[in-house]
Amino acid sequence: MNKKILLLFIILLIPLLAILGIYKSSVKEVSIIIDGKQMYYKTTEKTVEKFLNKLNIDLNEEDYVSAELDDKIENGMVIEINRATFLEVFLGNRATEVKTPKKTVKEVLNELSIEYDEDDYIIPRLNSSIISGMKIRVVQIDKETDLKMEVIPYEEITRYNDNLEKGKVKKIQSGKNGIKEMEISKIYKNRKLISKYISDEKIVQKPIPQIYEIGTKDYFISSRGNVKFEKSIIMSATAYDLSYESTGKRPGDKGYGITAMGTKVRHGVVAVDPRVIPLGTKLYIQSLDGTKDYGFAVAEDTGGAIKGNKIDLFFESRSKALAFGRRKVKVYILSD
Repeated sequence: MNKKILLLFIILLIPLLAILGIYKSSVKEVSIIIDGKQMYYKTTEKTVEKFLNKLNIDLNEEDYVSAELDDKIENGMVIEINRATFLEVFLGNRATEVKTPKKTVKEVLNELSIEYDEDDYIIPRLNSSIISGMKIRVVQIDKETDLKMEVIPYEEITRYNDNLEKGKVKKIQSGKNGIKEMEISKIYKNRKLISKYISDEKIVQKPIPQIYEIGTKDYFISSRGNVKFEKSIIMSATAYDLSYESTGKRPGDKGYGITAMGTKVRHGVVAVDPRVIPLGTKLYIQSLDGTKDYGFAVAEDTGGAIKGNKIDLFFESRSKALAFGRRKVKVYILSD
């Protein structure tokens, strides 16, 4: 009797053990990581989607899941879920609202294909963790360099020359402008110019100064030796005498042979424009054509045709006056 009962028990146990084995082989161990928090489960569900539904884990479209929903559940499987977070990204002055499962600032910028370089400012830092409501600012810094050519004006140099006649100015060297090359650096913040400066410069061509010499020599050499003067003037000289052709007067006429100053006309008297050379001024008339100088003179007379830089020299004979004609002379105004 006991043998029959034992046999019956064994017959009933075998199917039960078979069922138990089948169940045990269908159970899988799976871990889920949600926003960094890991949990472990055992499940008999066949797909990721059914497994998550079983756990009442709802997914949003923007959430990140490391496995596809129709993937088969494997023993030891790890499913990572990152919940999407709302945040704002400011690129320059433009704001963009973003819902993303990314976990760091760098990952968010990469997801949005936002380019940046080492000159740009990223706030907060690239390795900062994302938190809900975060504001990420990308301050774009751009640098630009231009080349500019600039003229360097030449300077004028004045030197005094004791061998050059007083009042004379002589150009010794013509000036020439130089050229300077400048590197202009510009810095833009979010496309707005915030800084501009000269970062480098070099002289391409040095300027050449213009040099003048000013005469300080206040004397000239005559038959009487050194004669000091105040200044000299190049004038157009003519000649006159006591003839009617020169003066329009004959002996016996009123004022015949008398100068504008009331003195008697003689060699060494010259007619001038008093606005140029005051009457009574002592002069020396120097020839410029190699002929004999007229010599020392006094401005005592005037003439209707003697205006500006003109001078009329008195000669005692008509022939000498005609021989003189018209020529350029240098008139020295003598020092007292």
